[in-house]
Amino acid sequence: MPTDIEQPVEARLVASAPRMESVPATLRYDRADPYAVSMAFPPPATLEGVEVSWAFSRELLAEGVEGPAGLGDVRVRPFGYDRTVVEFHAPEGVAVVHVRTAEVRRFLERAQHLVPAGREHQYLDWERDLVRLLEE
Repeated sequence: MPTDIEQPVEARLVASAPRMESVPATLRYDRADPYAVSMAFPPPATLEGVEVSWAFSRELLAEGVEGPAGLGDVRVRPFGYDRTVVEFHAPEGVAVVHVRTAEVRRFLERAQHLVPAGREHQYLDWERDLVRLLEE
């Protein structure tokens, strides 16, 4: 059984211009970090020309599909009947992307099969995490 999943999604970057540009993005979930998901954007889609990845809680993504969620750097909310908005807040500014809600739900279902919600603690490797913490 795989320990992680990746799912390409089409994200629409919302800018001040009236046109929304499609950018590739990848939702990722790894059983080794069971509480988190990430959304990564490839180098051509970023200002820095390097892959940019934002990590946030799986619970935040799941809640944001149903209603507004998040108060920090990442905020998620439904938009219309078929889109989910993900906002990334950084000192440089805010990036807002729209993703098809069906793609987000499919990703969350796959993550649920890998690690059921509420059982994430059973997949933590306490010894590995402690060793990593002590090394730092």
